[in-house]
Amino acid sequence: MTGTALKTGFVTELALDSTITSCFLVHRKDVRQKKDGEPYLSLTLGDRTGTIDANMWDGVAAVQDGFERDDVVKVHAIVKLYREKPQLTISRLRRLEAAEFSLADFLPATKADVPAMFAELQARIEAMRNPHLQRLLRAIFSDPDIAERYQLAPAAKVLHHAYLGGLLEHVTSLCRLAERVVDNYPYVDRDLLITGILLHDLGKIEELAYQRSFSYTTPGQLLGHMVQVLELLHRKLQALPDFPRPLQTLVEHLIISHHGKYEFGSPKLPMFPEALLLHQLDDMDSKMQSMHTQLESEPSTGTEWTSYNRSLERPLLRTSEWLK
Repeated sequence: MTGTALKTGFVTELALDSTITSCFLVHRKDVRQKKDGEPYLSLTLGDRTGTIDANMWDGVAAVQDGFERDDVVKVHAIVKLYREKPQLTISRLRRLEAAEFSLADFLPATKADVPAMFAELQARIEAMRNPHLQRLLRAIFSDPDIAERYQLAPAAKVLHHAYLGGLLEHVTSLCRLAERVVDNYPYVDRDLLITGILLHDLGKIEELAYQRSFSYTTPGQLLGHMVQVLELLHRKLQALPDFPRPLQTLVEHLIISHHGKYEFGSPKLPMFPEALLLHQLDDMDSKMQSMHTQLESEPSTGTEWTSYNRSLERPLLRTSEWLK
């Protein structure tokens, strides 16, 4: 390849038993040993449509030190089926220079309108009746650095909305769900619930790295997004000395209880209606999106069932195949 070329052979387009020449981002690289002691490469490669496992069995010594995780490589490979999932068997591989590819081909991104979603978020803040919550959210989302990263960050590394703009898409979905649900529960404080939705995953902008691939930052790995959003919250509250302390405690509880259960990493269980509702909506939206992504991105190969979904702990039924 010379110059920045258009990528072909996206993951979701790969046909079984075909021979391909294409380029992919390296998500995982392991050098392992075959039974005869010779090295082989076990890789996870990807582009903006998905990821695929790959192995290189021969000629590994000549290429294994020439690339690393987060590099883009060009491969010549055969697409095979292994354990009901497509897999690449690579015969040739080389690392590409930055001028040879466009990074937009390799990082998945939301298909939704990001500026429109952020404008929707701002409109919800301006519609709030609680002046304390409104001033807090204005202070946070008028910060240019926060606003820029909030519109770019994924919602997770893998589990759900794991693409650029995924955090904002997830939050927008939760707000729309909440506005339908609160009509059924008139005792729920709408402003408090929307505040919890807008802030519960705000720490993801610091927990995750999303410049070349999706991974955890060192502070994110050590602290986690709940601690990081609390730190950010407290910094902003320093400029709001009149913010009621009891209300601050409710906002903090919304953040630290939104995972819902101790075994899901929640320091506290939801203890008032808005906190419980935030957890339930968050759990539903993340699981529905996880299902949708797998059903949309995983080639069916004519089967009724997908591969095992580790986050949901089950395979998924392709109802369209079942109903044929």
